[in-house]
Amino acid sequence: MRLRKGTDEENPVLQAERDLATAYLKSGADGIAQGVMEDYTLTNSMGKITTRADDTGEAKKNDPKYEIFENYDMKVRVHGDTAVVTGKTHAKGVSRAKPFDFQFQFTDTFAKDGGRWRLLAGHVSKLLAKESKAR
Repeated sequence: MRLRKGTDEENPVLQAERDLATAYLKSGADGIAQGVMEDYTLTNSMGKITTRADDTGEAKKNDPKYEIFENYDMKVRVHGDTAVVTGKTHAKGVSRAKPFDFQFQFTDTFAKDGGRWRLLAGHVSKLLAKESKAR
């Protein structure tokens, strides 16, 4: 497939990414479920693979509880009904009664499903302090 640079599809993909960040920030299980495919997987920064059920379950428990969940420096490439977003995430909050504040590099793969963009797979790597920019 041919890369469609500068197309009208880039903004809806980025909006889907922003909507998901908001759902995670607000522990919105319904928003997460709507934004990710049923067979979605994430390879997290510790190399563990998590699923849609894992993410919606955490949201329902409100653990982790995010103070900040913000994506930035995002770039998107659209190839037909598939899109790849790369960027960085700042996540800050409390998990299992312990505070955290991390920066991640991410790669998310979206698929167009029923006319809307939904997350199919993601991969995150923790950035070292010297690699992350102060926001």
